[in-house]
Amino acid sequence: MTVTRSARVRSAARVVLGGALIIAGLGHLTFARNDFQAQVPDWVGIDKNVVVVLSGLVEISLGSALIFVRRRRSLLGLGVGVFFIAVFPGNISQFIDGHDAFGLDSDTARRNRLFFQPLLVAWAWWSTNALALLRRSRSA
Repeated sequence: MTVTRSARVRSAARVVLGGALIIAGLGHLTFARNDFQAQVPDWVGIDKNVVVVLSGLVEISLGSALIFVRRRRSLLGLGVGVFFIAVFPGNISQFIDGHDAFGLDSDTARRNRLFFQPLLVAWAWWSTNALALLRRSRSA
């Protein structure tokens, strides 16, 4: 079976995203816990530390799956994109509430970060070919 250049690029992008998720997840559990807590909106109603630990474990799991799981990769990519959408309110909350974290210490920096979340969703969906799965399900 011949692997195209496009498939290699997608695969590399998927592995890089998986690695980034693992590192971010480890940050949730260790060195960046306070910064991640600053992103948990007050309205969540669950202890911020619990939310950060649980989301860190999810990120480590998703990142590992992106790297190692071969079956149903497109479905996994959909899930990763949905996860990025699910945590987006935390980024919005950080902007609205003016919480400093991750070096984002101005309204401009916090606002600009909001534009990167859709790119993460697109990255997850493109690198796993998840959009093809959606197109197939619509045509079925």
